[in-house]
Amino acid sequence: MKGVGPKKAALLASELGIRTPHDLLFYFPFRYSDRSTIISVSQIESENVAIQLIGTIEHIREAGDKFRKRLTAIFRDESGTIELVWFKGIKQIQEYLKPNTVYILYGKPSLYKGRYTLQHPEIEPAETARIAMGSTLKPVYNTTEKCAAAGLNSNGIAKLTKTAIEELFPTISDNLPVALRKKFKLMDRGDALRQVHLPTDAEQLELARRRLKFEELFYLQVEIVKNKMHHTRLEHGALFQKVGDLFHTFYNTHLPFELTGAQKRVMKEIRSDVARGQHMNRLIQGDVGSGKTMIAVLSALIAIDNGYQACLMAPTEILAQQHFHGIAELLNDLPIQVGMLTGSTPKGERKIILEMLLNGQLHLLIGTHALIEPWVQFQKLGLCIIDEQHRFGVMQRAALWKKAELPPHVLVMTATPIPRTLAMTIYGDLDVSVIDELPPGRKPITTWWKSDSRREEVFAFLEKEIALGRQVYIVYPLIEESEAMDYKDLQDGYESIARRFPLPRYAISIVHGKMKSEARDIEMDRFIRGETQIMVATTVIEVGVNVPNASVMVIESAERFGLSQLHQLRGRVGRGAEQSYCILMTGHKLSAEGKIRMETMVRTTDGFEISETDLQLRGPGDLSGTQQSGIVNLKIADLAKDQRILSAARETALEIFDRDPYLEYPENALIRNELELRGKQKSDLSKIS
Repeated sequence: MKGVGPKKAALLASELGIRTPHDLLFYFPFRYSDRSTIISVSQIESENVAIQLIGTIEHIREAGDKFRKRLTAIFRDESGTIELVWFKGIKQIQEYLKPNTVYILYGKPSLYKGRYTLQHPEIEPAETARIAMGSTLKPVYNTTEKCAAAGLNSNGIAKLTKTAIEELFPTISDNLPVALRKKFKLMDRGDALRQVHLPTDAEQLELARRRLKFEELFYLQVEIVKNKMHHTRLEHGALFQKVGDLFHTFYNTHLPFELTGAQKRVMKEIRSDVARGQHMNRLIQGDVGSGKTMIAVLSALIAIDNGYQACLMAPTEILAQQHFHGIAELLNDLPIQVGMLTGSTPKGERKIILEMLLNGQLHLLIGTHALIEPWVQFQKLGLCIIDEQHRFGVMQRAALWKKAELPPHVLVMTATPIPRTLAMTIYGDLDVSVIDELPPGRKPITTWWKSDSRREEVFAFLEKEIALGRQVYIVYPLIEESEAMDYKDLQDGYESIARRFPLPRYAISIVHGKMKSEARDIEMDRFIRGETQIMVATTVIEVGVNVPNASVMVIESAERFGLSQLHQLRGRVGRGAEQSYCILMTGHKLSAEGKIRMETMVRTTDGFEISETDLQLRGPGDLSGTQQSGIVNLKIADLAKDQRILSAARETALEIFDRDPYLEYPENALIRNELELRGKQKSDLSKIS
């Protein structure tokens, strides 16, 4: 392509993933700068507000030493002058700048020693600037230092993209059927690509972006719906024909509490799935304490009643142990063998478990990722239950899924509420069940936001709760990049709490990631048994600790946590019948986003509302567990902002496959061709939740 030599081609490929002119067309600007207004130098009034100037360059010179060079120049218009400064790409800029040439400059001024300067402004000869061609919206592209040094800054990419559009425009055919474009009033594909890179005005740009967002989300949904159809229509699963004696005996005589309406509804959905002989792929969402584990137990009993084995995979050893002890106790009076397998299971014990698993004596195996090791073989696996599945990679789940001749039914459980838009994409091929009721007797957790200056007031409240026989968590942040600092925070916090709550009146547990697992388990066990009243910990207690007597969760430096994590931590209390409290401790200076997070936590305990706010604040890529899926690497659509487009795209995809499951009708030929063109290789991974 004109303007791309071997060096630039290599950089575009390695730095930006652009290998063809087609890739360039789909490398979209991340924002647009409005070039409709040109001001004079004398009108500059403030820093950090982008301005546009027109004038000439004079007095270009290098300054500084060999370690810290800079290039300076004076920019002059009719009203005065301003200094321009560059610290990088000095040689290229010197070659580019020509005296007695009129330039248009764009950038944010900064104040230095009482005078305004412009650092690294965008600069273009006025005669070639886009503004001279009638467009006032200039696209801005993401780039890297290496690319910019080779002339592939935002302007450089814009020039190449313009060339690509001119060369490819006649060959761009549409990939959405005419009826679909008419129904949603969508711009043609070629026009949309031209407008998104070379907008004529704001209205045309918005129409172009809407068209390209719909296209991206529509084909994402087409593939998800196609996979789901494959499951429900073509994939056979173990047939659980009956609800047998084990289930009925447990339900009628050993159930510790009456199921909520939501739990009963979810059990009906699961029963319907496994009785059809088709493969179940179901996601259960429910806040901490909503009763997902009981659903897992009842589902496992249905599998065992039908002559199958079941397994439950948890992300951490602590959580696996908690599941094992809790479930083994529940099923203690039934003729069911429950085993546990983790990385630390002794060799002799492991051998017995594996033998019992293979000969069918072991009915339910609970464990960590150790369950997916090749030497773990089941006699007849019929149900896989995966807890907090976002903590497992796709390949790990695939290994578990392949441990049976007939695909075992998959039940995924998560206490991380997933926004509807994200559920439609990441989990779009799963059927979703929601447990939206808490068991009777549970009271909503009261949440307070307190600044450090009110610490004594908080400590007095903790004393009061402990005097009533309750227990307290105090959690410190853990950020991997600064582990040493976090460890110091925890130690300092522990020491100050130990001074305020001294022995022998109070006993304190401390738990953190640097401890050996045996020591950590001992400390947790002391707290669980009520031997200590306060647990000082890092976020290792985010999952896996169930202490109904703990009534207060204090989260230190709460501004350093994401909303979903704050919600997860809060869920560690409120597990008994007593009123529970979550206290968010922060410094006085908080960002606007930090304030929104604290206010949201105080206002609501609804995990789904919290997850929607989290998505708006952080974007889908940062939410726990979504990045690994790859599905949220969208080029132009935004799951947080484009919910209406996503809903329309999904409904349309569902309607099309409902009428034409194999895309055989002539009106769906474009969709079929596009899927073939994308060349998505069929893989067993597409069948795995």
